[in-house]
Amino acid sequence: MIRLHFTAADLRQITLAPAADALSETVLSLRLAVRLGRGREGHQGDGRFHRLRPAARQWHRSARGGVAAGSGVLAELVTEDGFVPDFLLQPSAQGFDDALEAAASTPPERLALDLGIPEAEGWNGGLARPGRWAHELVQGSPAASRSLVDDTRRYFHASVEPLWPRIRADALTDRSLRAEMLLRGGVDALLTTLGTTWRWEAPTLHLPSASSYDIPLCGRGLLLVPSWFATGPMVMYRPEEATVLVYPMYDGSGAGPADGAGDRPAALAALLGRTRAQVLALLRSPATTTALAERASVSLAAASQHAGVLRGAGLVDTVRTGTAVLHSLTPLGHSLLAGERP
Repeated sequence: MIRLHFTAADLRQITLAPAADALSETVLSLRLAVRLGRGREGHQGDGRFHRLRPAARQWHRSARGGVAAGSGVLAELVTEDGFVPDFLLQPSAQGFDDALEAAASTPPERLALDLGIPEAEGWNGGLARPGRWAHELVQGSPAASRSLVDDTRRYFHASVEPLWPRIRADALTDRSLRAEMLLRGGVDALLTTLGTTWRWEAPTLHLPSASSYDIPLCGRGLLLVPSWFATGPMVMYRPEEATVLVYPMYDGSGAGPADGAGDRPAALAALLGRTRAQVLALLRSPATTTALAERASVSLAAASQHAGVLRGAGLVDTVRTGTAVLHSLTPLGHSLLAGERP
């Protein structure tokens, strides 16, 4: 379990990333491809695999055996246990090229800490078996740095860039959702609904993890960065800046026309009723009861009733956030809209 400890100053300085981070998405997509190739998340029985958006699962299936092979030296920085060095996360950079340049310009002493070369006492992980190239990178070799830039850019253009318009749109949808929760329920609602398995017990946010860490935010706040490819939380501690929390963005687009399910709600009307099918489709983006009533143009009581029926059928989850509740689709609800077999 990772525990993020907030002070009053931290709660006043929670910010949302303005857009998806192209470099971190590139690295996290490779991490998933590596795990897919080694059987970690690429089979139907893996719960984390089913928590991914349908389009990401499709990307994984199409990527099997091909993506990691084209990543060059970047693959040396993503270990079997999912370790990702902090210098490859550049949440303050403007765009992919700026982020990649910032990563390549990381001082050697910081690279040594991030990669664990040599292993540093108390530092958060490192490469289990650093090779010759990694040592050259830590030693400041221009050739090693160029290899990192060239291979990362090549991998991004081949594997992530084709999806980038959708990733960017889904990140904006997620940002709108988080902003809505903040406006309607305050910080408690925002932190309560970041992840279904996360636990907010003020002043501590508990994140599921195989490791155990206590991270005080020290009054510098928290930057929330949504990720299309992440399957769980990832924390980047920055001594002089806000701590970064990368989290799986909600699948706000659900199974839209790009997935061949644009007319699915109409097809479900005979089964669920026209209004209830509409409500199910509207919950591709999570909503409070008030927001759902506004979207569906029904009364609060009707919205609550429809959500309750769908929840009883296992299609909708409801999470209470103070005086409000947040409704969202379950994996079964997504599958039904997409026309998939559950």
